[in-house]
Amino acid sequence: MIVSSGYNIAAPEVEWVIDQHPDVLESGVIGLPDDERGMVVHAIVVLAPGVPRDEAKVKELQNFVKQTAAPYKYPRSITFADELPKTPTGKLQRFRLHEHGAGAAS
Repeated sequence: MIVSSGYNIAAPEVEWVIDQHPDVLESGVIGLPDDERGMVVHAIVVLAPGVPRDEAKVKELQNFVKQTAAPYKYPRSITFADELPKTPTGKLQRFRLHEHGAGAAS
């Protein structure tokens, strides 16, 4: 559970919304420490081949989450990855997502 500005945000719910975007293959969501909010939502996103990994795509994905879910649930930071860390059975290793989020700006 991510607690941001007093709101409880479930990472799997935000992942489900992001994964509905046509340019997204999969995503993982974690909370990152933030001085103002306690934590902020951070998404690590795997895009479809050929989709640009730029600031315009970050804004597009953020707006998509705002319009699909509650606005306070949108990821304040997004990084792109080639793949997400998984177990041999294909389950997302959420604890390893922090390796991708460590350099993210909040």
